[in-house]
Amino acid sequence: MNGAVNEFVAGDQSHPQTKEIYSKLDEMTSDLKLAGYFPDTSEVFLDIGEEDKESAVYRHSEKLAMAFGLINSGPGVPIRIVKNLRMCVDCHRVAKLVSKLYDRQVIVRDKTRFHHFRRGSCSCNDYW
Repeated sequence: MNGAVNEFVAGDQSHPQTKEIYSKLDEMTSDLKLAGYFPDTSEVFLDIGEEDKESAVYRHSEKLAMAFGLINSGPGVPIRIVKNLRMCVDCHRVAKLVSKLYDRQVIVRDKTRFHHFRRGSCSCNDYW
């Protein structure tokens, strides 16, 4: 963002804008739920309760990065994210909804490919 790399880890709270990021993430989650979103915890393999799994999924690094991008860039500016792992199913669904609800292009480079999210769909056609 603005020539600087911002790093996020799942559940991270070390970023200088942590308070604003988590506030935006709560707002995003509320907006997404109104649009029919529900968390997909099928890829959470921790031996914890369903509620804790949902909480873990909400704090994935891509979601933190999207919230950061929405806070720190103007309307119509693409949000670019690079990650070293494969994007999970839930984050993929969230990125599609964010691109639609907030009218933003979200570009995610994960371990295997680029995902270009526009108007609620992804360039991978949901096959990755």
